[in-house]
Amino acid sequence: MASPVKVYGPPMSTAVSRVLACLLEKGVNFQLIPVDMSKGEHKKPDYLKIQPFGQVPSFQDESISLFESRAICRYVSEKYANQGNKRLYGTNPLEKASIEQWLEAEGQSFNPPSSALVFQLAFAPRMKLKQDMGVIKQSEEKLNKVLDVYEQRLGESRFLAGDEFTLADLSHLPNTQYLVSVTDKGEMFTKRKNVGRWWSEISGRDSWTKVVDLQKPPPPKSA
Repeated sequence: MASPVKVYGPPMSTAVSRVLACLLEKGVNFQLIPVDMSKGEHKKPDYLKIQPFGQVPSFQDESISLFESRAICRYVSEKYANQGNKRLYGTNPLEKASIEQWLEAEGQSFNPPSSALVFQLAFAPRMKLKQDMGVIKQSEEKLNKVLDVYEQRLGESRFLAGDEFTLADLSHLPNTQYLVSVTDKGEMFTKRKNVGRWWSEISGRDSWTKVVDLQKPPPPKSA
């Protein structure tokens, strides 16, 4: 049996959780290797050899090293095309093109404002950093415009790239999870009929519920 692939980083990271969801969808065995960013482990020389920008995640599959979560997801979906969810990255050029255009929309249009909101609303308070209300307002306005487009699209198809759950949908899970469950901005998704239906369906997948479980802090040790 092949050795499990290695994923470096904390599951609380949105980028790490994206990769974990993909691996679970494809039924790929993995080893999650913690990286304590509070101690600067992501900036140490050994780690920089596999992630030159000192970020998470990094990924190893035997002799292959990769970084950037969306690239890792594409690699996993292609290499393990015949196992797990076989429709995750499409099975023909047209399906792949549709998935790619919505992955691009996620990366270029959805991710910037949603990531800004996740940081300002979910992470800044934990890090005892002052929230930037101007960034929050601007990001919320931008995200609302994106979600208006999604609302129309999801009235035409069950998922973003068609009628099958794909990487295009999966890539939205990490940021949306934080916005819906940790911040007061969840209504941006749930108040929209089609977006709300889509979120309920994709967030209920076994792969994602397992990732959310991984993100929960371990129970306290008994005395």
